[in-house]
This record gives sequence, C-alpha cells and structure tokens, in this order.
Amino acid sequence: MAVTVVVVDDQAMVRQGFSALLAAQPDISVLGDAADGVEAVELCARVRPDVVLMDVRMPRKDGLRAAEEILRSAPGSGGDPRSGVNTATRVLMLTTFDIDDYVYEALRIGASGFLLKDAPADELVRAVRVVAAGEALLAPSITRRLIAEVTSRRARAPRNGAVDVLTPREREVLDLVADGKSNGEIAADLFVSEQTVKTHVSSVLSKLALRDRAQAVVFAYENGLK
Repeated sequence: MAVTVVVVDDQAMVRQGFSALLAAQPDISVLGDAADGVEAVELCARVRPDVVLMDVRMPRKDGLRAAEEILRSAPGSGGDPRSGVNTATRVLMLTTFDIDDYVYEALRIGASGFLLKDAPADELVRAVRVVAAGEALLAPSITRRLIAEVTSRRARAPRNGAVDVLTPREREVLDLVADGKSNGEIAADLFVSEQTVKTHVSSVLSKLALRDRAQAVVFAYENGLK
C-alpha cells in the first residue's frame, strides 16, 4: 500500500512543490495540504496520514503545537486507547535552518525527525519513506545539538527507573540506537542477525512506551545512558 502524506507549510509554493514531487512517486499518495497548524490538525484528524511534513514556523498555530496535537489522540480515534497516543501518524518537521530552537522539544513530543527545506528532491522522498517505516531521521548536526541540550539538563533530571525493565542485551541495543546506528550496523556490532536487532528495538520501544527511534535517542540521553 502507498505511504499517505499531508504537507503543511504557510508558503503556497512550498506546499505545491512538495506535494507534486511526492505525488509523482508510485508508492506515495498525498492526501492534502494545509497552510497552518490549525488546518493541519483538522485535516489530519479526518484523513489520518502515515506521514505529516510539518513546517516549524507558521501563523495561528506553530508546527510544534500542531505536531503535539496530531500525535496525541483520544481513545477510539485511531491511536492506542491505553496510552492516548496516535501510533499511526508520524511527523517529519521541516525547517529552514538546522539550528532551529524547536529541535529538542519536537523530538521529545514524538516527531520522527527533521528535514531542511532546501534538501534535494531525492532526499525528501527518501525521508518520507524512512519515517513511514518507523525509523528516525536525525542529521548529525541535529544529534550534536540534542546531546548538548540534554547534557545541560541532566543535572536537574533524575534517572528514569523505567530503564530497569530492559534486559542487558536490550540496553546494548538502545545504546547503539542512541549512537545513530542503523539496524544493519547494530547487527554487525553485536554479531546477530538484523531481524534479531529489529525484535530487540521493538521490545525496547514497547517496554519504554516510546513511539520510535527518535524518542529512544532522547530517552537514552535524558537518562544518562550516553
């Protein structure tokens, strides 16, 4: 089945350009676009896309607040009724500069990554596919800023006891995920199959109630595992 996408940006040319590019892909279907965060929340509530390309700075409601609403669902609305989290839709934030102040907060609330607006067309298409598959999309510059931000907060944040539910192997896998390594790279490091790594990653996300690898990276740094 095609990956379904909603494009959100306050610039009409950007929305139209991204939408046309993605719609031309045989495995991607664009369900609509929105000019601000308010429209985005309303549209996503109706169509439930797999991926939302979300501009960070917009009028009426910025991308951060809109992403938070989209990623949080009431019971019975398509999310997990136990947690209230919309597990179906993933958000890929669009930004003009990778030094955006919203990076840490966006990842904390569940965004799956960031993409610069001037990225090449093939990179945009790849990013949508990566995020739809449940992977995180974090540029090295973003990861460095995340580390710096979390390190500055660590003294004020007590360690989360939730990590104790992980097995030693799961903690190893989480540590390598936090290093930004792919499943294939982790498999090579631990001398196991890639499928085994996928199983461990799924178990880590489930036990820690995390949406995806992006939140796993945040968790690892916040809890002093890195």
